[in-house]
Amino acid sequence: MADSHESNTGGQPEIASAALFGLCPKCGARTLFAGLASFAPRCRACGLDYAQFNVGDGPAAFLTLIVGAVIAILAIWVQLSFEPPFWVHALLWIPLSTALVIGGLRIAKAWLLGAEYRRRAGEGRLKED
Repeated sequence: MADSHESNTGGQPEIASAALFGLCPKCGARTLFAGLASFAPRCRACGLDYAQFNVGDGPAAFLTLIVGAVIAILAIWVQLSFEPPFWVHALLWIPLSTALVIGGLRIAKAWLLGAEYRRRAGEGRLKED
């Protein structure tokens, strides 16, 4: 019996490259995002409806915690090693944490949407015999 997953992935980008570059998981066009971290309603090239995928707020929660921990550790290390004035901390950590959260959010949301598309994830259905 042929693997249906393998036969349905022809011409589709890998999940990692789709996540990094905002590619449509179906056709590979750069149409996934309409804004910084918001999905477009559908792919302009192939018409795939992105609204059918439920990525949710999971990526935002995890990224906020992970980036917050990394920034806190780095800020403590900089303070203990160099003792800069407060404005240096603001100048360093506010833009860095913003960039990491927004960039990471794009990648995480695109990764989850691509994974949902590849695995045909959807609402639970009862198997019909």
